[in-house]
Amino acid sequence: MVQELTIKSLLDLSHTLAAPLLQKFQYPWEALDEIDSFILALGPTLPKEEYEQRGKNIWIAKSAKIYPNNYIAGPCIIGPETEVRPGAFIRKDALVGSHCVVGNSTELKNVILFDNVQVPHYNYVGDSILGFHSHMGAGSITSNVKSDKTLVVVHGPQAIPTGRKKFGAILGDRVEVGCNSVLNPGTVIGRDSNVYPVSCVRGFIPQSSIFKCADHIVKKHAEDSAHV
Repeated sequence: MVQELTIKSLLDLSHTLAAPLLQKFQYPWEALDEIDSFILALGPTLPKEEYEQRGKNIWIAKSAKIYPNNYIAGPCIIGPETEVRPGAFIRKDALVGSHCVVGNSTELKNVILFDNVQVPHYNYVGDSILGFHSHMGAGSITSNVKSDKTLVVVHGPQAIPTGRKKFGAILGDRVEVGCNSVLNPGTVIGRDSNVYPVSCVRGFIPQSSIFKCADHIVKKHAEDSAHV
């Protein structure tokens, strides 16, 4: 086991309805195959005073703001006070937390978004998990299939085969991804890290780091927080 890549090191499970699912595993990507069945089991148990069913296997909090001109397919859960803006495309298997933003021309597929996640402009997030208060800048995407179609390996302190053909990225809590960045298959970014705009990211980025380019990843200092 590589501790830096575990759920415990990356994610605060108090900020997601998916906690019972994620608690079953060591590494977050191990949960991706079970998002569909987890939503189907959880949806009917959600409190009726807080959630309502809107279509087949779609449960949306009554306090969520669902703008017109979007597409939402089940299985899907959308949490309280979340905004789904015009042009959003939620294909299936999306568990979206509370106080999130799913923005214009953003596409979600087989994902868990923790509370307070923002994917507000032209984002693609597939086969991925985004931790509490993480944010993807405009145009940033997760690439979830390798160009040669081989199985994804996470390159961290040691290489970890995932056995998955489709796996985008894991963002730890409070990760900031700059505009127009590409997170290549198997990217894992540790808590409180920042990725510069127009970056091409692959592998593991340690906690509290600044990714400037593949050859320039620096440890974040307290004074950096106001300037990245």
